[in-house]
Amino acid sequence: MPALPLIIDTDTGSDDAVALLLAAASGLGDIRAVTTVAGNVPVETGTRNALISLETAGRTDIPVHPGCARPMTRTLSSAQHVHGEDGMGDIGLPDPATACQHTHAVETLLSYPRRHPGELTLVTLAPLTNIAAALLRDPELFTRYRHVYCMAGAADLRGNISPTAEFNVWADPEAARIVTQAATPEKVTWIGWDVSRKDAVMTPSDQQRLERLGTPMATFAHRINRTVADWARDVTGLAGYDLPDPVAMAVALKPGLITEQEEVHVDISVTDDTRGQMIIDRRLSAPAPNITLVRRVDETGFKKLLFDTVTTSLPVGSPLTDATAPAL
Repeated sequence: MPALPLIIDTDTGSDDAVALLLAAASGLGDIRAVTTVAGNVPVETGTRNALISLETAGRTDIPVHPGCARPMTRTLSSAQHVHGEDGMGDIGLPDPATACQHTHAVETLLSYPRRHPGELTLVTLAPLTNIAAALLRDPELFTRYRHVYCMAGAADLRGNISPTAEFNVWADPEAARIVTQAATPEKVTWIGWDVSRKDAVMTPSDQQRLERLGTPMATFAHRINRTVADWARDVTGLAGYDLPDPVAMAVALKPGLITEQEEVHVDISVTDDTRGQMIIDRRLSAPAPNITLVRRVDETGFKKLLFDTVTTSLPVGSPLTDATAPAL
């Protein structure tokens, strides 16, 4: 199978970075461009982290385009308490060797599918600010992409930033609402935190295996998730840390990993008391479905893809070569 042509929108924290490794180094993805947005970290930090992640995968040729520096109508509330101040576990990663592009992310999201209609798959790993801004300029944007996969929401209403909301949607619910209003289930698939919490948890044995591999990408993926591991232990109570963005990327690269999904009508709450909560209407009288929701994936298949990707000894170099931070 030819590699899947991709545009990736990210607020690159530690799990986004692992997702970028999957897309860049698994052989399944052909990344044409990466766009960045404020979310886990400020957009400048996320851009830096995207460049570092691609460099770790040996792909300094992939252009990275910075985008929106704040949500559409709100002040930025980052997730640095989860991913570290630098978004990558605060392990002292050196600066990337390459620089970002000058073209704004929104322009990139608009221009690429115009030049390659129906060819590109868009994968979003972040608050949907860039995507909503692009939709306001081109309401037919989603029809120009082959498909759109979003790591977004919590379909079971168990949140990770509030009692009922997932961070990406909570961070910019107005943007998420614009996306749902433009979506159709044959074009837009959401993979939420509920999937990650059930099927993408890196258990202590998984983490130990990752550490012992010793390849540049495995070492990178292990170390950058050190603060996420602490947060998962203290806040979410999972048996390890979960990988929401990598499992969403895995679904985009290998849709056969999906074991359960549904087509439903989704709206997003923008009120303060339920900010970012998914409003899923399954009544017979509900409006027509607008989203395909992934509910479960093949955990074994996902982890095989992850470990197969990071096991490779390529590239020869890695930003971690000179990092002095200890392993977990």
